[in-house]
Amino acid sequence: MADALPERRMRRWLLKGLKRPEGLTSAPPEEEAPEHQHSWWQVMCLTGVDYFSTLGYQPGIAALAAGALSPIATLVLVALTLFGALPTYRAVAGQSPHGLGSLSMLERLLPGWRGKLLVLFLLGFVATAFIVTITLSAADASAHILHNPFVPHFLAGWQVPITLVLIAALGGVFLAGFSEAISVAVVLVAVYLLFNLIVVGTAVAHVLAAPERVAGWQNTLSTDYTSPIAMVAVALYVMPKLALGLSGFETGVAVMPLVKGDLTERVKGARKLLTTAALIMSVFLITSSLATTVLIPPAEFAEGGSANGRALAYLAHLYLGDWFGTAYDLSTIAILWFAGASALAGLLNIVPRYLPRYGMAPDWTRASRPMVLVFTAIAFGITVFFGAEVETQGGAYATGVLALILSAAVAVTLSALVRRRTRAAVLFGLITLVFAYAAVANIIERPDGLVIALLFVLAIVAVSLISRATRSTELRVTRISLDDAARRFINESAEIYLIANEPHGRDAKEYIDKAREAWELHRLRTAEGLLFLEVTVPDASEFAGELRVTGEERHGFRILRMHSTTVANSIAALLLHLRDLTGKTPHVYFHWAAEGNPIGSLLRYLVFGGGDIPPLTREVLRQAEPDATCRPIVHVG
Repeated sequence: MADALPERRMRRWLLKGLKRPEGLTSAPPEEEAPEHQHSWWQVMCLTGVDYFSTLGYQPGIAALAAGALSPIATLVLVALTLFGALPTYRAVAGQSPHGLGSLSMLERLLPGWRGKLLVLFLLGFVATAFIVTITLSAADASAHILHNPFVPHFLAGWQVPITLVLIAALGGVFLAGFSEAISVAVVLVAVYLLFNLIVVGTAVAHVLAAPERVAGWQNTLSTDYTSPIAMVAVALYVMPKLALGLSGFETGVAVMPLVKGDLTERVKGARKLLTTAALIMSVFLITSSLATTVLIPPAEFAEGGSANGRALAYLAHLYLGDWFGTAYDLSTIAILWFAGASALAGLLNIVPRYLPRYGMAPDWTRASRPMVLVFTAIAFGITVFFGAEVETQGGAYATGVLALILSAAVAVTLSALVRRRTRAAVLFGLITLVFAYAAVANIIERPDGLVIALLFVLAIVAVSLISRATRSTELRVTRISLDDAARRFINESAEIYLIANEPHGRDAKEYIDKAREAWELHRLRTAEGLLFLEVTVPDASEFAGELRVTGEERHGFRILRMHSTTVANSIAALLLHLRDLTGKTPHVYFHWAAEGNPIGSLLRYLVFGGGDIPPLTREVLRQAEPDATCRPIVHVG
């Protein structure tokens, strides 16, 4: 007994905050605004810890990918940002004001299993983008630590251990209890942008003061490329490698509920923060790319070089001294740290939003601490796999980012088609083609990102389907309501005898034959106040939902009708509700289903909500009500 006590304490601590179903009558939570809301520019800073932090490594990755052509390739990236990603996510913000993003748009546009399987597939890429955000940011933070001149040289080969320590510390913060603080994000972003303004401004001044370096760069371009058209063509070719500079848009939509105001003001504020962040980032991307390309020797960008993964920090130490450079390193490490926190918080918000609604998540996923441990362990594996190298993780990160942006472009294109906005559909269709090219080109060039994303997809789908199967006998009803006619039928019945009927033609013959069957199989007379019970399944892919029961008199018979995601679970939920409402023991009467393969019946139940209803109804009741004396009775003839 004493040995089990620490185990129970650990379990309680680990599952603290686990939200369990509150019963049949609890309504599903509405989309409510958070308790604390903020001005759009403050929320922009929360997005900025992810978006702006890419300045820590983006110029170096661009230099490695494009060489002397880096500024031209960055201009192409900025054009794609301002005329592709920004309009796409401004449209997403207008159609997803609750922060569910493009995934929820696709779910609405593609109802049923198609939409849900697509969401499960895209969640793999969401996990890739956010997990690699954590590992990439931690790796770049460790690079800034190790390259600082005040750090002992014997730590030079400790890139992986230091990165793992940073990730573990990040996980520890969430295990202890992380409270999102926009005030911290505002301070970090303000300080970081100020430092970058000083560093980039100083670097641009040195570029302007050294026209010979600019001339040397131009000579290199003219030697390597025959014409400006060739430069643009190569820039388009390498553009997918620079996709890291597009990160932050999905986060910008996800934080929309934090924007102060009603839905209209929220959408306006979200569009302001997306536009402002994109403009700020575009200016920094262009100027930093030009400065780093002109001022830093190409060899320094390579692995082991002083500018590898930290090009702007290299310039800060070179032109502003080690003390200012160290301050810049600290600001960069801090914002990279918070970028990882933002990504982990995003994962903890996204997983519970989708998988539990589908019935495709184990019970413990509703608690944050087990999920923190899972995501931290995955981040450890990714870090070791990539050796904590910033550039080598770029492919996986770009794959996740481009997949999310592509899904958003597809969503707004389909939405424009549905709303018959032809011009918008054509424009967003062109944007979709550009992002499709970027995504495919990135996958072909660096397939490791796709492999990681597909592993996430496989894991999510496998766990989801297993979870859906194991949770199939839950009640799966959030709330039950009876209209006036249904309530009158129940109140006027001396005993509650429900005859389960699968509706077909709903003509007089159908109900007369069913009443005759009730007499032949169960000796039930129509005079005993029989009620027919009919369940229609409009969308079996939904896991849970509200149950509305309507009463109807047809051909002299009284009928209770309801729509539900599954037949057996909804009948069981209604029987328990009627028992609690009237104090009587309800009886439901079935006839055996046609003979068939039991595996086929199980698959029909899981996919279509049907199957062999009588035994499934009894099993749901048995699990929901352990006391057999209080349990509604199932009869099969």
